[in-house]
Amino acid sequence: MNFVEELKWRGMLHDIMPGTEELLNREITTGYIGFDPTADSLHIGHLVQVMLLMHFQRAGHVPVALVGGATGMIGDPSGRSEERNLLDETTLRKNETGIKNQLSRFLDFNPERKNRAIMVNNYDWMKEYSFLGFIRDIGKHITVNYMMAKESVKKRLGSETDEGLSFTEFSYQLVQGTDFLHLYKTLGCKLQMGGSDQWGNIVTGTELIRRKTGGDAFALTCPLITKSDGSKFGKTESGNVWLDPDKTSPYHFYQFWLNVSDEDAARYIRIFTMLGRNEIEDLTERHKAAPHERILQKKLAEEITVMVHSREEYESVAGASQILFGKGTTESLARMSESTFLSVFEGVPVYEISRGLISSGVSITSLCTEHTRVFESKGELRRMVQGGGLSINKVRILDPEEKITENSLINHKYLLVQKGKKNYYILRVI
Repeated sequence: MNFVEELKWRGMLHDIMPGTEELLNREITTGYIGFDPTADSLHIGHLVQVMLLMHFQRAGHVPVALVGGATGMIGDPSGRSEERNLLDETTLRKNETGIKNQLSRFLDFNPERKNRAIMVNNYDWMKEYSFLGFIRDIGKHITVNYMMAKESVKKRLGSETDEGLSFTEFSYQLVQGTDFLHLYKTLGCKLQMGGSDQWGNIVTGTELIRRKTGGDAFALTCPLITKSDGSKFGKTESGNVWLDPDKTSPYHFYQFWLNVSDEDAARYIRIFTMLGRNEIEDLTERHKAAPHERILQKKLAEEITVMVHSREEYESVAGASQILFGKGTTESLARMSESTFLSVFEGVPVYEISRGLISSGVSITSLCTEHTRVFESKGELRRMVQGGGLSINKVRILDPEEKITENSLINHKYLLVQKGKKNYYILRVI
């Protein structure tokens, strides 16, 4: 199965310029995708583009990831109703470093590989242009009529609520076209890929290459991903789902995929994993036979969490997710990192206790009634123990006078108290 056929069955192909598939079947092709460095991390909205590059490299071609240090200073009008804030160079450089580190998890940059991935920054060549040089070398080759015909421009100019389109944004397609021209000349890059909203900008690049060099260049886009209910993909109540674990914890990242609808899971597992067609079709049939087991969601969440974070993080968060459903164990708690532990129990009441109290040993009764307010009285605690409703670190308590010591702590710092089926408390040692 070639690259284009792979994209078709996965639902990842939207537009393709005539001759593109023939080019890819004929020769090892260099192709690129641009990433806008408006933050120091990619989010899951970028993952379709990342997957495109992964499939491209797997098919034997040379993937180029372009970090838009220059275009990030301008702002792309595509799919937007207002002009974005422009970033200074210091912020952009910081963001680029974060993105480079993340892309290295998905693409093979090993120089010994024949089709190794390449990373470039368009600021490195755009910074050399003067305004006069740019309009002389680039601007004269693309007419205003051609630029005005682009859907992203027409949409902005025709909007009644829009404040207009600045010249800065209007010129974006010329700057992106210059990137394609530069990569065509320096790397022999003949293909640009991106989301379907980038089609106009990409085609401007192919036209610029044709007019400046007489050469042929090609374009390919993938669909913009939405949820089955029509809402925007990748957004939660707290905002974007980031790839950076400091912005979105691996636990919340895993939960996002675990909780998608059946319809979305059937689409997403083709788009966001590298699983083969036979395995995906088998998983889909098994899911249809027992949808309550959420087979697709579990496999999707596993594959993408391992890919973005690690197998170790997946095992940690998968075990953690069972805690709240009463299936977790003391061992799964012990394996959990501190950040995952805190993510799982975000919002749970927290009591602070002194290390001296724990080091000398303290009874559960004293700990939960005198030093914290987990229970209002000793009588309430005893009744809960008699009913089998109290556990500490997922171990049921049989004796309320049992001593708690430092050996009982999770991550040398925490105790997890469960009162009844759903009430949790964290005791943090300071």
